Amino acid sequence: MSKIAIVGSGFGALTTVRELRRRKVAAEITVISPRDELHYLPGSIWIPAGLRTPGQLKIPLANFFARSGVQFVKAAATGLADGGRTVLSEAGSHANDHLVIAAGVRFIRKLPGIEHALVPCEGIVVAEEISRRLTALDSGVVAVGFATNPNEQGAMRGGPMFEFLFIIDTLLRRQGRRDKIELVFFSPAPRPGARLGDRAVDGLLAEMKRRGIRTHLGQKLVRFDADKVVTEAGEIAANLILFMPGVTGPAWLADAGLPLSPGGMIRADAQCRAEGMANVWVVGDIGSYPGPEWLPKQAHQADLQAKAAAANIASALSGADARENFKSELICIVDTLDSGMIVYRTPDRNFVGPRSRAFHWMKRAFETHYLRPYR
Repeated sequence: MSKIAIVGSGFGALTTVRELRRRKVAAEITVISPRDELHYLPGSIWIPAGLRTPGQLKIPLANFFARSGVQFVKAAATGLADGGRTVLSEAGSHANDHLVIAAGVRFIRKLPGIEHALVPCEGIVVAEEISRRLTALDSGVVAVGFATNPNEQGAMRGGPMFEFLFIIDTLLRRQGRRDKIELVFFSPAPRPGARLGDRAVDGLLAEMKRRGIRTHLGQKLVRFDADKVVTEAGEIAANLILFMPGVTGPAWLADAGLPLSPGGMIRADAQCRAEGMANVWVVGDIGSYPGPEWLPKQAHQADLQAKAAAANIASALSGADARENFKSELICIVDTLDSGMIVYRTPDRNFVGPRSRAFHWMKRAFETHYLRPYR
């Protein structure tokens, strides 16, 4: 029986499992990851407002793996050998005929003083800490911002920071505390969120102005202090700093013999194959792919890449050519706690919907729908 190894247990990895089994691939599947839970980070934006608890966003995967006939190895990957035919991990080595690398990314923590900032996408525990510190803040300034990988401009996650900004604003207004706490949004980019499209950026900046959120844009970051954000053009006093740095690949990629992009991601083609590698497939944030400059690093795009990779593995195992290209598509609802703004983008279309309460409820309903197969 053929062996498929999947590194990672996030969105892309789990969708790969589902798609392989949906296509009746009877291979032995081994998932290698230090985490046997799916952490639904998109829902962590609601933890400070009490709409979600950490327990609701951590989904144990044992039942899903059992139903899917998956062998799970609880260990971190440490490298590859034999041109990808062996995965090295903390729990030993794992042979495969096809390898899917969906291990996610790590945040670039090189900016001096970054320990003074909270990085929301580092985990649900960070959202809990944001909630705790926000509750304890009687007055002052909350600074929210993001940056990118300087060697790969698309290697960022900015969307959640817009959501934390607007949700905190709405929450403080509900609590009657907004007049005592100033909100500031900062970014080295003069027009942050450009991958969403010009109309979306205009809408986001207009929403900040409407809410009285001060902006500090287009100025290179120098460092963080405990009580300020320092840029080349000035300082932002801050009692609480939320910051999303750019992302790069896991450290073990450096010695894995894989083709890497300038930003430290695995170079992959439109079929999600690692360039120049046989039967090595790349899914999700960890990859650097061809496509439009706005190609997102988000769960939905990881799912689309997983579908393509699974289709191509199924074709290869049946003796056919791997010809399935992944679809480039951005779908984002920027939530504000009481409403939301939807952005949709493909190579042929860019749609920005009006702010509506319906989009907030759509986002909550989608979470329930998305997690159902794993519960």
